[in-house]
Amino acid sequence: MELLDRIFGTHDTVAGYAMALVAVAEAEGVTRKVEDELYAFAKATDQNPDLRQALTDQALPVDNRQALVRDIIGDRAHPVTVHLISFVIESGHARDLSKIADAFVRIAATSREHAVAEVRTAVPLSDKQRERLEKALSKATGRTVEAKVIVDPTVVGGVIARVDDLVFDGSVSSRLEDAKHALGS
Repeated sequence: MELLDRIFGTHDTVAGYAMALVAVAEAEGVTRKVEDELYAFAKATDQNPDLRQALTDQALPVDNRQALVRDIIGDRAHPVTVHLISFVIESGHARDLSKIADAFVRIAATSREHAVAEVRTAVPLSDKQRERLEKALSKATGRTVEAKVIVDPTVVGGVIARVDDLVFDGSVSSRLEDAKHALGS
């Protein structure tokens, strides 16, 4: 509870679920893997209204919604990730999946004394690119930063990274806008 109070200022349902999911992932020794997969799935759900609707539709049986998760990520994700997402759906908190994933990431990073950067790119990053980005963001913020990458087709090129309230916009559209202002247009 101390960790929850330190991160969130109070203990709430989302934080409680996130803490429970972190505890399961830690017990299984797969926290980082589950963290990345849960975060990616939650953000993909946010970007896909049909998927979000299917997972949150109380008129659909829970078994059907859980089967949908298994169909989508069952072969690509760690079984613990699939199980935890299924648990969230079964418990009636599918609408909070994104908030729970965000809280999971913050709790896990805080326990490692790291900061989290939400990074949006038009294309997936290689492990090497991700490491270089994490080093650059760590240097810029003075804190050890872990990048959570979201592939976002609205990012024309480059990256947009957010660490707490700091935004680093290295996107092509941002650079074009800067050039436009520099030219006085």
